[in-house]
Amino acid sequence: MKMTEPRELIDSYKRKIDYMRISITDRCNLRCTYCMPPEGIELIEPKGILRYEEILRIVGIAAKSGVSKIRVTGGEPLVRKGLTEFLSAVSAIKGIEDLSLTTNGVLLKDYALKLKEAGLKRVNVSLDSLDRTRFLKVTRGDNLQDVLDGLKEAHLAGLTPVKVNMVVIKGFNDDEILNFALISKEKPYHIRFIEYMPFNTQEGWQKDKCISAKQILEIIGREGALIPIENEKHNAGPARRFKFKDAPGEVGVISPVSEHFCGSC
Repeated sequence: MKMTEPRELIDSYKRKIDYMRISITDRCNLRCTYCMPPEGIELIEPKGILRYEEILRIVGIAAKSGVSKIRVTGGEPLVRKGLTEFLSAVSAIKGIEDLSLTTNGVLLKDYALKLKEAGLKRVNVSLDSLDRTRFLKVTRGDNLQDVLDGLKEAHLAGLTPVKVNMVVIKGFNDDEILNFALISKEKPYHIRFIEYMPFNTQEGWQKDKCISAKQILEIIGREGALIPIENEKHNAGPARRFKFKDAPGEVGVISPVSEHFCGSC
């Protein structure tokens, strides 16, 4: 019996689907206030989570249909055992050209080099404050220095560009917007500012705590002119990207509330 050849994945807008996001765990070593309640969430039983072997089979099938970019997320993916071996297996699949990971950065310092050796290309790190007290308040964890050390080790390991995601919350960390943006003048990091948005697990979301992408850019613009960076066609993420003149890094804004970022995809 002749096997049917895999077909490219095309969405209803005639766009080729070449990107897959995989959540490998619902567990996390932080308790961010906008993500979950203090007591945590009801976790899925281990038997309800896909085994690595099952995920690899899915990735292999997807790769034959044109998927070439994989992002691994959680929960916090670094808390799942066997991650580096899994990433090594993913990177070895024919057709997979780009492998990245989203993390809170708490364990990144110890894993950065191992992740690079396993075939990981880059990391996105969630970081909402550079102030220890605020970091503790929003994450319920006293791990700011661990995250900062993790960013440094990720860059040294070659997991580049290192991307930093900051959720901007009015009255909490909006006065740190410029401090975050200035990092891009000193280091080749991509700093991305994300509008505060509601999560299904958090009913206490308040729209008046949201600062729009337009306002964020106005604040950053006080430091100097921002030069737009054009995204590659059909390879654009949700961020609108900019940089300061001669800066090694860049800044970006993601606007899920004030503007539907999917509209420009």
